[in-house]
Amino acid sequence: MPNLEHPAYPAATLLRLESLVPCRESQVSMLLSIFGERQQFTFPSIFIYGHTSSGKTYVMQTLLNTLQLPHVFVNCVEYFTSRLLLEEILIQLQNCSFETKHASHVLCDTFNDFVRMFKQAVTSQDLQDQTLYIVLDRAEQLREMEANILPAFLRLQELTDRNVTVVLLSEIVWELFRPSTGCFEPFTLYFPDYSIGHLQKILSHNHPPEYSADFYAAYINILLGVFYMVCRDLKELQHLAALNFSKYCEPVVRGEANERDTRKLWKNIEPHLKKAMQTVYLREISSSQWERLQRDDGEPGQLKGLSAHAHVELPYYSKFLLIAAYLASYNPVRTDKRFFLKHHGKIKKTNFMKKHEKTSNHLLGPKPFPLDRLLAILYSIVDNRVAPTANIFSQITSLVTLQLLSLVGHNDQLDGPRYKCTVSLDFIRAIARFFSLLHLKEGQSIGP
Repeated sequence: MPNLEHPAYPAATLLRLESLVPCRESQVSMLLSIFGERQQFTFPSIFIYGHTSSGKTYVMQTLLNTLQLPHVFVNCVEYFTSRLLLEEILIQLQNCSFETKHASHVLCDTFNDFVRMFKQAVTSQDLQDQTLYIVLDRAEQLREMEANILPAFLRLQELTDRNVTVVLLSEIVWELFRPSTGCFEPFTLYFPDYSIGHLQKILSHNHPPEYSADFYAAYINILLGVFYMVCRDLKELQHLAALNFSKYCEPVVRGEANERDTRKLWKNIEPHLKKAMQTVYLREISSSQWERLQRDDGEPGQLKGLSAHAHVELPYYSKFLLIAAYLASYNPVRTDKRFFLKHHGKIKKTNFMKKHEKTSNHLLGPKPFPLDRLLAILYSIVDNRVAPTANIFSQITSLVTLQLLSLVGHNDQLDGPRYKCTVSLDFIRAIARFFSLLHLKEGQSIGP
């Protein structure tokens, strides 16, 4: 018996809709109840929120397309100004009719113009007898526009006196949207994260036809067992499943195991899943490059060609700043004189120092350091003299933006900002190798 029921739509259409939106039946059922029949007025505005990859955009697009409801779908990141947003809505509205092949460009400077042109478009497209849905994806961008845009969209049904519903899709809660001056409150609907059972069902849905459903479900179960604690993004998990399935099938293709020999299949895929763990969300290489690396019989723990961070393009002094930050994060302050002064004199090694220096600082993690110490180490490791100009400070800010450095504490601290280096030792070695090669080339060019 189907979970979705509505008297206004055929049972076959609802059954197909249910198959297209697995694990979101309760949310779709709620939306169908809110929408009602085509000619009925519904809520003026609906606010749908949830984390990334919780199915908000996909469910809305599938629902509106499957039921063939007139709608306009706009991404607020792509149309980032109020004028671009309003004009795109009007252009798509002109395309709602099958008779209109190419919509002419419209000019809309204010929301008053939008309301007037919206009324004309609804009348000309013969949409007065059914609800028109305007879906604004990534709606949090509306907060960056003029102050009247969000309240006006929430009351668009009242302003235009037309049967229109505005649907806002966002990753943040409504409390962060609500203007301080107040506005019309929309109907809010929450999309929860997919559970591990939901992810198992969705990922196992589209299995390759040459393999059985049970075989692919076992592979998805192994994949989720490895990645679920660090990644619950459905899109990323789909990417990882498609990327590593060929390696999982290798023993079966070579005739070394059958589909039920899960132990051999797991031993074959385990080192490659560990490699993939280091590239979750990064997209450092393409899928074809990854497949070539999978066929390479290198050491299991070695991640060949995947260190895009090692080839990161940074300005000249930013690389020195990153090396200085790493030294400041992993070396105690008391060692600065010994490491960075040429004539530091004799330093007495106490029993306290000897006892604690046996513990690797890499096991303890990076320590925060002040800006003055970072600059002092920078001056000592750079060959030529570096002036503390605005260029240097802007590069420090850029490193924080790139998340290569992290700012510890608040900017308004009286004792100045404190930073922490977030990159690995391999990253620093790659940058240092760049400088050693650069100096070697310079020596060869000036040599005899």
